[in-house]
Amino acid sequence: MKRQLSHGVCFLCFSLLLSACLAQPTPQPTATASGPLVITPEENPYAPIPEDVSMQQAGVILTSLDLSELADVTPLRTELTILGSMPSVCNELRIKVNPPDDVYQIFIEIYSIVNPDVDCENVFQQFETSILLGEYSAGLYSIWVNGGFVGDIVSY
Repeated sequence: MKRQLSHGVCFLCFSLLLSACLAQPTPQPTATASGPLVITPEENPYAPIPEDVSMQQAGVILTSLDLSELADVTPLRTELTILGSMPSVCNELRIKVNPPDDVYQIFIEIYSIVNPDVDCENVFQQFETSILLGEYSAGLYSIWVNGGFVGDIVSY
């Protein structure tokens, strides 16, 4: 009986040693989501153009910003409606929509430009416009305009 017990203990020790030498299974890496992407760019008639380099940049006064989801376009897109005023009737509106950063924030810059060689009266020019934001990869995006938080949008 002692001999059988001794053989059993030896077999068990040998099995443990042998199993310790076997390669351990490694977990397969899981696919990680890539960062935010612009699938379709925004429809922006006020985007900066190369000729703006010769112009003087000026500010705008924003009185209202509104994000609304448009259900009549496929895929769903978000529209930014902007109300504000520019310093004079000679100023032209510019809206620069930057691509989303790594933490799903979209920074939008709204400003005006004016030709410095043109003499123009400083009479405020009010404006109301909207731009259709782009189509983005899936995620929750925060929209910022001129450094201020406007709201969140979800892209599916």
